[in-house]
This record gives sequence, C-alpha cells and structure tokens, in this order.
Amino acid sequence: MTEPLEKRLERAMAELRAAQEAVARTERELRQASFAVLSSDRAVRATVGPQGELTGIDFLEDKYRAMSPQELAASVLEAANAARLKMNRHVMQAMAPFTEPSSDVPELKGFELDWERVFGPGVLEGDDEPARPDRTAGTWRDALGEDGED
Repeated sequence: MTEPLEKRLERAMAELRAAQEAVARTERELRQASFAVLSSDRAVRATVGPQGELTGIDFLEDKYRAMSPQELAASVLEAANAARLKMNRHVMQAMAPFTEPSSDVPELKGFELDWERVFGPGVLEGDDEPARPDRTAGTWRDALGEDGED
C-alpha cells in the first residue's frame, strides 16, 4: 500500500526544514574555521580563514634569517597553499552530507558539486592526513563530530 501524498509531502517538508537548519548550522561553524600549516622546512606557519584567505604568517625560530628571499618566499607559499588546501577539503567534508540523496524521501536526490571547479585542481587528490581546524583560533568544533584532540 502506498503512503498518501499528504503524508509524503509532510515528511519531505520536515526533511527539507531539517536540511536547511543543518546547512545554516554548518555555514555558521565554517565561518569560524581556521587552519594553520607548517612549511616542510618548519620555518613558516601560515594560517588561513574560512574562505581560504591568508590570515597569518609566523616565522619560526629565526630560521628565516638564514634563508634567501627565494627560499623564504617558497616556504611561505608552500605553507599557505597547504593550509588553503586543508580548508578546502574541510569544507568539502562538512558539506558532503548535503550532496547525498535522501534515504527517506526519494524525490530529494541531493546535488552534485564539481569541487575541482570550485576550489581548483588538486583538491580531490589524496590527502595523507585528515583536515583538522586550527584550535588556537577558537573553540570551534567540526560539525561532523571531531573531538578536538590533536
């Protein structure tokens, strides 16, 4: 026996409201996100904000004093690009549940995003460690249940 149209519509509307609330909550949490990454030579730490914007550069242990301008620039760019990539992947992970089809309402099929088009090449390539927000920037916790321990 099929479910009456009114019941299906009511269930779909409830799921839509829940999804809208979850998207709004995720957006609020993502606006507070921050990632900091060290360069491979450990001379520079770059921090990016929620839109991948560079929000901080730290020169560590006076290593920069012995570096050529080109070496220092390369370290800054490496750390900044790695932090931006982590932020991009974190956004993808946080938004992934909203791209999936609904299990309760088959008519809500989810949507497909071209993440590479949004964030640029490389964002879909393998990552050797999970994205973790910069805990020094605040008390934000990952909407997907990250426990906050490093």
